[in-house]
Amino acid sequence: MVEFGVQVTPTAAVGLHRELVAAAEEGGLDLVAVQDHPYAPSQIDALTLIGDLLARTERLRFFPDVSPLPLRPPGLLAQSAAALDVLSGGRFELGLGAGGFQRGITGIGGPDRTPAEALEALAEGIGLLRRLWTEPDRVVADGKYYPLNVRTGPLPLHDIAIWVGSVGPRSMQLTGRLADGWAAPIPRYLPYDGWAGANAIIDEAAKAAGRDPAEVVRIAQIVGTITDGPGDTDTTQGDAPLRGTPDQWAAFFARLATEQPFRTFIFWPEQHDLTQITRFAADVVPATKALLT
Repeated sequence: MVEFGVQVTPTAAVGLHRELVAAAEEGGLDLVAVQDHPYAPSQIDALTLIGDLLARTERLRFFPDVSPLPLRPPGLLAQSAAALDVLSGGRFELGLGAGGFQRGITGIGGPDRTPAEALEALAEGIGLLRRLWTEPDRVVADGKYYPLNVRTGPLPLHDIAIWVGSVGPRSMQLTGRLADGWAAPIPRYLPYDGWAGANAIIDEAAKAAGRDPAEVVRIAQIVGTITDGPGDTDTTQGDAPLRGTPDQWAAFFARLATEQPFRTFIFWPEQHDLTQITRFAADVVPATKALLT
């Protein structure tokens, strides 16, 4: 099964976000990804916006793309995620990262960690989140980064998926070992020609951990514009936005689903407007599904 979604940048243009998400719901899309950069002055809080949008929809699932664990530690993040899941009837998933912008993290008061420490903390945090979502009464942990002795609150309505936004080889290995999915970074951070190798690392790490690699959902996130006329959609390398007709977009997605294990596709429109969302839902998604049947 393939799924499709759109990305929202959480600016203060809340009315626009509500319109775009309403179009996504009406168009039958599955997911909405909301960027989560608490240190970005141009953005409002991602989880707060997700709560507002969940309350205005009935079917769409939402996830932060991705939450920096150093700024949303497990004890608090588990409560926020569980609350959003309960309030929405089980429609919240968790995109999670080690924290890729260290200057922004320390600038807003977060911990100063090396990349190795950040990954170690992420692995510890993933285990804690799962415990906090499943163990009744109390969680006690004597961890290096997140020691806890806390009573658990209301549990989520469903098993919240943890999709890690990993970029480097070590974080890919962590994803294969521990995560429910890989929220692949946009090509600006990991060019197209790096995706196959990244998927191979995740596969091998999953196998080494005794997991079926197919259990790790692969989420491709594509920046671009749906155009009326044909464009250059050579995505074998580089990081250029994809600009082409609905059929070109569909062919690209179908190739990713055939040649690599991607099964979820998130559209990052270069310009956030209703036309792009409706064309994606009405034209690109059906054409992709037709190619994959």
